[in-house]
Amino acid sequence: MIGRRTVFKAALAAGAALAAAACSSTNDGTALPTGAAGADGGGAQPVAKITAEPAVNAKDASVLTPVTVKVADGKLTECKVTADGGKAVKGDTAPDGLTWTSSEPLGYGKTYTYAAKATGSDGKPVELTGTFTTISPAKQVRATLNPADNQQVGVAMPVSVKFASPVKDRKAVEKALSVKTDKEVEGAWGWLSDSQVDYRPKEYWPQNITVSVEAKLYGVELGGGAYGKADVTTKFKIGRNQVVKVNTPDHQMRVYRNGAQVKSYPCANGLDAEVDRNTPNGTYMIMSKEPSAIFDNARYGYTNVNKKWACRFSNHGEFIHENQDNAANIGKNNNSHGCVNLLEADAKDYFDSALVGDPVEITGSQLGAPMASDVKDWNYSWSAWKSLGAK
Repeated sequence: MIGRRTVFKAALAAGAALAAAACSSTNDGTALPTGAAGADGGGAQPVAKITAEPAVNAKDASVLTPVTVKVADGKLTECKVTADGGKAVKGDTAPDGLTWTSSEPLGYGKTYTYAAKATGSDGKPVELTGTFTTISPAKQVRATLNPADNQQVGVAMPVSVKFASPVKDRKAVEKALSVKTDKEVEGAWGWLSDSQVDYRPKEYWPQNITVSVEAKLYGVELGGGAYGKADVTTKFKIGRNQVVKVNTPDHQMRVYRNGAQVKSYPCANGLDAEVDRNTPNGTYMIMSKEPSAIFDNARYGYTNVNKKWACRFSNHGEFIHENQDNAANIGKNNNSHGCVNLLEADAKDYFDSALVGDPVEITGSQLGAPMASDVKDWNYSWSAWKSLGAK
C-alpha cells in the first residue's frame, strides 16, 4: 500500500508540471499551447498560436514601434501589456480578434509584461506571457521650436529647431520634421550648426497663411547614444507682407506693402568712410522690438546710451532706432556705427508697423553680410541653402 501511494503522488506532480508549462512562452514570443499532449501521447495540441513583437525576452526595443500581439488559427480573448509598476499600455484589439496593437509610445528603459489569451478554432485556449525591455539612452536631448504657438510673424521668419546638445545623425532628425501650410510653398531645411536646423521657403512666405510644424523627436536616435527627449510642435501665422529696403547712399529707409511703397523715412546709416562701421549688405529680418534699448560699444567709446523704438535686425549689432541726437545728419550723411538712425517720430511710426520676422534688405554698402550670426538664413542663395541639408 505504501508503494502504491508513492506512485500516485508522482503522477500528480507530473500533471502539475504540465499545467504550469501551458502558461509560459517560447523565447521567440510564440505561446506554448494549453492542453499539450502528455507523456503517454494522449490528447491533441491546440491549433492556435500567439506571437508578439517585440518578442518575449527582447532587449533594447524601440519606444516608437507599436507593440503587436497576433493569433493564428484562433481569436484573442484577452490582451494586456503592462509597464513597470503595473500601468497598462493603451491599445486595441482589431474587430476580427486577430491582432492587438498598442496606441501610445513606450517609455525609455522600461520592462513590459505580456498577458494574452486566445481561443483556437478548435475551441481550445492558449496563453502568452513574458517580458521585454526598451532602449535606455545614454543621453536624452531636448529641442525647442521657434516661432512659438499662436505668434504672428513677418514673411521672412524661418522655422528654427535648436537642440540642447550637438546632433550627429542629421538625416534622422530631418525625417522627424514636417512643415504644413495653407498654400503650397517650396522650402527646405538647412543646418546652421550641429545644434540648429532651420526651415525657410525659397521666397518669402505668402502673406496671411498658417504654418504648422511637427518635430517628432521622441525616440529618434540622434547619434552617439543620444535620443530625442520629447516631441515638440508649433502653429503660427504669417502676417501681411511688409519689407524694409535701405540703399545706404540714398539716406532713405523705404517700407513696402505687397510690393508697393507705403512709407519713406530719412535715415543715417553706418559711416561710409570706415568699412567696419558700414551697415552691412544683405537680407535680414526683424528679430526683436524694444521700446527702449541700451547701447554699449567700448570699442567706439560709448556706453549706456538709451535709444527709443529699437528694432534689431542682426546679431552683428544692427538696429533700426530713434536717434534724435543725430537729427542734423539724418537724411543727409551716413555716420552711425552700423545702425539705421531715424527721427523719433518716424522711428515710432515704423516700430508700430513692424512684426518680428519682417525682411530688412540692405544694399549699397561696402561691407558684406556677417555670416557668423545664427540668423543668416536669407543671406544664402537658394541653391546654397539647400546644400545645408542633411547629406
